[in-house]
Amino acid sequence: MTKLHPHERTFVALDTSDLAQALALANALSGHVGGIKLGKQFFTACGPKGIEAVTNCGMPVFLDLKFHDIPNTVAAAIKASLVFSPYMVNVHACGGETMMRAAAQSAEEAGQDRPLIIGVTVLTSMDESDLKGTGVESSVSDQVLRLASLSQFSGLDGVVCSAREVEDLREHLGEDFKLVVPGIRPDWAQKNDQKRIVTPAAAISIGADYLVIGRPITHAKDPVEAADKIAAEIAAGI
Repeated sequence: MTKLHPHERTFVALDTSDLAQALALANALSGHVGGIKLGKQFFTACGPKGIEAVTNCGMPVFLDLKFHDIPNTVAAAIKASLVFSPYMVNVHACGGETMMRAAAQSAEEAGQDRPLIIGVTVLTSMDESDLKGTGVESSVSDQVLRLASLSQFSGLDGVVCSAREVEDLREHLGEDFKLVVPGIRPDWAQKNDQKRIVTPAAAISIGADYLVIGRPITHAKDPVEAADKIAAEIAAGI
């Protein structure tokens, strides 16, 4: 990871239903970010053809569909995603070991071009009170470690986590386990609906591998300038 250019650490979240807007941003940001994250809003509105169109822009794609279903269904979904040659695909870690192993095994069908399979631990919009509302009495940090450990044991390549959990996960799970961190907000950006957030430099300095950043870039007056500014902050954290 230390050999990556600072801008390659960032995947920009294109949370939009507008394919033309997504393509314009993807083309403009090429060379200024490491890749594009496409989530449920984009996929629901634009479908597989939309993913293909963004993929054709030439940047790595993080397919953020958070698969969570019975093992056979998730395995089939991962297999179906391979046609887009995604760089990363994620699943909900709370789907359990059997489901995650099925996802990892399905990804192996891509051979050397297999995507990273990443487990989603606790959404960065959630805090302890949100967890308790779902029946989980553990602290956020304990639940994240529990699900991250299960993800590693189940053969996944890494997890999505808040930057606040990065140091603990590095200590317990080692340097090779990928940590993909959303909820990143530069000091000059609004927090919006994220609760467990840190700055880009802070996230990198404690060991995050990839940062997922959306509105601070996509809603900026000049997205390229914002991306470059974030890359400079990341460089300061390395």
